[in-house]
Amino acid sequence: MKSTRARKLPKAWLQVSRVCVALGDAHRQRVLLLFEPGERLSIREILGTSPLSRTALSHHLRVMREAGVLSSEKVGKEVFYRIDKSYVRAQLAAVIDYIDDQL
Repeated sequence: MKSTRARKLPKAWLQVSRVCVALGDAHRQRVLLLFEPGERLSIREILGTSPLSRTALSHHLRVMREAGVLSSEKVGKEVFYRIDKSYVRAQLAAVIDYIDDQL
C-alpha cells in the first residue's frame, strides 16, 4: 500500500478527483446526458428539462464548469454550456491508465 496516497492526493490527481466529484451526482449526470454530440445548451434549455430550481441548477453547472466537465460561453445575456470532451476524456483516461498499471 502506498501510505502517502492514503493521506493526501497527489497534485496531479486533483483534476481527476474534481471530475469524479462533478460526475458523482445524479443531477449532474442527468445534465450531462442531455447533450447531443457537439451540442451547446443554455441554462434555460437545461432548466426546462430539470426538476431543479434555477439556483440549484446554476450550482450544479458551476461545479461541472469548475471541474472542467463543461465549458461555458456567454452570448449576449445567455450562457451556453458544452461538454469539454477532450478534458473529460483525458481525466478518465488517467483513471484507466492508473488501473491498468496496477494489474
